[in-house]
Amino acid sequence: MSQTKVRVRFAPSPTGPLHIGGVRTALYNYLFARKNGGKLILRIEDTDSSRFVPGAEEYIIESFKWLGITFDEGVGIGGDYGPYRQSERRDIYKKYVKQLLDEGKAYIAFDTPEELEAQRVKIENFQYDASTRNMMRNSLTLPQDEVERLIAEGTQYVVRFKIEPGREIHVNDIIRGDVSINSSILDDKVLFKSADQLPTYHLANIVDDHLMEISHVIRGEEWLPSAPLHILLYEAFGWADSMPRFAHLPLLLKPVGNGKLSKRDGDKLGFPVFPLEWHDPKSDQISSGYREQGYLPHAVVNFLALLGWNPGNDQEIMSMDELIEHFDLEKCSKSGARFDYQKGIWFNHQYLLMQDDKDWVPDFDKILRQNNIISTAEKEAKVVELMKTKVVEYTDNDGNKKKRNISFVSDLWPLTKFFFVAPEYNTEDKFVCKNWKEDSAADMQKLYDLLSGLEDFSVESQKNLVDSWVEKTGKRPWNAWRVALVGTGQGPDMYELSAFLGKEETLNRIKSAIKVLGECIQ
Repeated sequence: MSQTKVRVRFAPSPTGPLHIGGVRTALYNYLFARKNGGKLILRIEDTDSSRFVPGAEEYIIESFKWLGITFDEGVGIGGDYGPYRQSERRDIYKKYVKQLLDEGKAYIAFDTPEELEAQRVKIENFQYDASTRNMMRNSLTLPQDEVERLIAEGTQYVVRFKIEPGREIHVNDIIRGDVSINSSILDDKVLFKSADQLPTYHLANIVDDHLMEISHVIRGEEWLPSAPLHILLYEAFGWADSMPRFAHLPLLLKPVGNGKLSKRDGDKLGFPVFPLEWHDPKSDQISSGYREQGYLPHAVVNFLALLGWNPGNDQEIMSMDELIEHFDLEKCSKSGARFDYQKGIWFNHQYLLMQDDKDWVPDFDKILRQNNIISTAEKEAKVVELMKTKVVEYTDNDGNKKKRNISFVSDLWPLTKFFFVAPEYNTEDKFVCKNWKEDSAADMQKLYDLLSGLEDFSVESQKNLVDSWVEKTGKRPWNAWRVALVGTGQGPDMYELSAFLGKEETLNRIKSAIKVLGECIQ
């Protein structure tokens, strides 16, 4: 394998929804490949048949399609190194299992789960290694003819890698530098199981990386303990010269407290940990997703890119092209990155504001239709223009009332209902009580009369007429007018709102306010 060409892979298991930590790993592989003119491969590691979940593979592919992370080879794409689904590579793996057995670098073990459990009870911190393998039932302790008889009878077995103790194994990690681990702490890992005729992750991963000419393995920190074993396997196969470079990414940490980010954290604090909504086929449980909660894919990508990597400057908002240009694995942090989900909301706010107003319309229109409102794209885009910089009030998971900038299209509806539905006046509303005064009904009647005579109901025409009246009389009708058109203290500039509503609706609302509120509020 030539180490001059960059080839990286993302290799998820179809055992459930794609965790946001996995998305970040895939993103870093993507950025690295694009930065170095390389290839990104999607490989599905489905050797653990007992944990396979229907729909998980399709979910993974759909997630990356939504995020805009594209692959050059792999499942659903094809390529010269396939098949890319490990369950379709059984015969390939068997060849390499046989090689290790023939060369005495692996052995067959017949120990039952009950026998292994008995050893765990008997020996504290038991592991299957050089100090215990000679007391177990395997091809190192049993006569050859008995081994052959057991296999012929269909006795289930596993193939274990024979690790010799006392050797310092050095992992030259791009992010963490030299990491040294003594082989004595490693157990003889299972590489193959006769029960399903499939390899375990450890063997399949190494064989595939070699045959697919993977140049760099970029993965989460949790896989660092596996790196020494993988180095030993590369050496056992005689592939040391083509071994990929390792880069182990920092963990994503809980927003609060210690430990790795989990789904429970998202459920508790009210944020997704999956890119798309997930419907568990076993439990029927539905887990929220970034797409369904209204996040923009580029906002999610930008947010995740900065969790554990820094471009070396103060720039936060970066397009995909800019992320690719700046990306450098050596600038990744060694320590864990705290998952600040509020920062993710901030990113979404920024990306929403960068959109053209008309780009909000498809999602906004869906929300309006859910509330039985039928409008036009032109009007909806105008509402977005008038309201997108406003502040929305929300309730956090602890029941506390808080405020934030509009960060999702769904934030618009409670702030914009009055554009489409006439208000129901609440005399207990603080704004109404404070701003509909003793003379408000008379002022609104005068405003009604003035506006009734306008042929041109544009912002400019209204402004010229009403401002002239205000200047002559000293009246301050703005807040009472807002009560009439909105019903509370929300909304844009009154002329903009009135022009949007149109002459007939504006006059109807003023008339209703006069009738309902009259002079009853002092």
